[in-house]
Amino acid sequence: MTNPFQDVTSQTLFDAVLDAMLLVDESGRVVLANSVARQLLGYPEEEIIGLEVEALMPQQYRAHHRHYREAFNKNPEKRSMGSRVALVAQARDGKELEVDIGLSPFHAGKRLYTLVTFYIADKRRQSEASLRISEERLRLAKQAAGISVFDFDSKHKTLQCDEQMCRLWGADYIEQLNNKRFSTLIHPEDRTARQSELNRVSDPDSNREYHAEYRVINPADNSIRWVSAVGKMHFENGCPTRLIGIAHDITERKLLENKLQRQRAEAETLFTQQVASQTASAIAHELNQPLAAISAYSEVALHALENDTIDQNSLKRALEGCVKQAQRAGGSLHELMAFLQKGDLIRESLNLNEIVSEAVNIAKSNGYGKFHPVLQLEPDIPYVLGNRTQVLKILVNLLRNSVEAMHDSGMPLSTITITVRTNTNINMAHVTVQDSGPGMDPDTARRIFEPFFSTKPSGIGMGLAISRALAEANGGQLWLDPSSDSGATFHFTLPFAS
Repeated sequence: MTNPFQDVTSQTLFDAVLDAMLLVDESGRVVLANSVARQLLGYPEEEIIGLEVEALMPQQYRAHHRHYREAFNKNPEKRSMGSRVALVAQARDGKELEVDIGLSPFHAGKRLYTLVTFYIADKRRQSEASLRISEERLRLAKQAAGISVFDFDSKHKTLQCDEQMCRLWGADYIEQLNNKRFSTLIHPEDRTARQSELNRVSDPDSNREYHAEYRVINPADNSIRWVSAVGKMHFENGCPTRLIGIAHDITERKLLENKLQRQRAEAETLFTQQVASQTASAIAHELNQPLAAISAYSEVALHALENDTIDQNSLKRALEGCVKQAQRAGGSLHELMAFLQKGDLIRESLNLNEIVSEAVNIAKSNGYGKFHPVLQLEPDIPYVLGNRTQVLKILVNLLRNSVEAMHDSGMPLSTITITVRTNTNINMAHVTVQDSGPGMDPDTARRIFEPFFSTKPSGIGMGLAISRALAEANGGQLWLDPSSDSGATFHFTLPFAS
């Protein structure tokens, strides 16, 4: 019977294929063999054409394979490589080769043909072994480093992650940790900040580098773990497609940080109280004698006024003594304040946007980290003239007061908006710190800057008074916006360096 494929064109196309391929008819005879197959099996073209396919395998497999071929011809179907147990082929020199095969049956006219594609199975096994070794190394490296891998499809809102990340989230199987479950297991106080970071890196104009820290609640035992996640958002045609990254369990580090923060806050509070106590003691010591003298002179004057006959000289001496002692008290107080504030105020050109970012980091590292900062910074704002330490002190004091006010009101998430802009009316830098707390009643707002006035049981009421004094010492002003509709809003200004 005529072979429809026995022409130059068919053989040329067949030889162009890079895989080893045989074309076998329904009787099991080789119709075509490409050059890769001939080289692999060691047959010249004139010998392999017309050869029964069973002749290309060891003797012990041939009878069984004929039965298999007959069954296949009755129900031909495509079978891909790797879907069956590897077969053993026999080369012309008798060498046995373990191969994987793929079968693709088709009809030409009324005849059935099968395209047989095969390659050496040892190569596949070597590749699989190398892949297993690489995966094991990666697994051991991740386990040693305590990291997990995730892949978030932002277009379809699907999440893929490894088993270690599932265990961190309290999921037994990867299928259980979908994106919805992932989000609901994040601590309620951290969801907004995490979503804000996700929204930021989804902006094509961002640096696309993702970094977020949040707490995860394990549903099995309600334990809380801290997670640090870093990754990179990928885009296609300007749209975010995938966020690929790693997550690291930082619970132990956070516990240690919180312990150190508490110790530092306690030490700072104790130091502040001691300074306040010593300052008050020094003031009392300096004012005690003048006040006692003023009291005595005042009693003499009152006694003279009560008599029918007024001794003008005695009354004059008493009043002059009151004036003298009052001036003495004032002078002593000024000397004491000058001693406490001794030293020249060193002012320099400052990048206010950098100062704000630094103040946020200081506030968080000092135990006031439970807030979500929203920074609205004017780009390229001119440098300001001020003392770096004192400007930082103003900002940290305002942030700390805002966090404490919102925490005391029972708010689950503390959001503080810090705005830096140019106040064109006075040609100065204008900083606004606004929290989302309960705000202040009119009486508290009126007295908030008074020394020793505090709404906190353990407060000494000097923070805002000192902050206002520091703002004024740096050529600016600090005030409370009484008309703020939401939370407490503080403003302060600083002069530009130029």
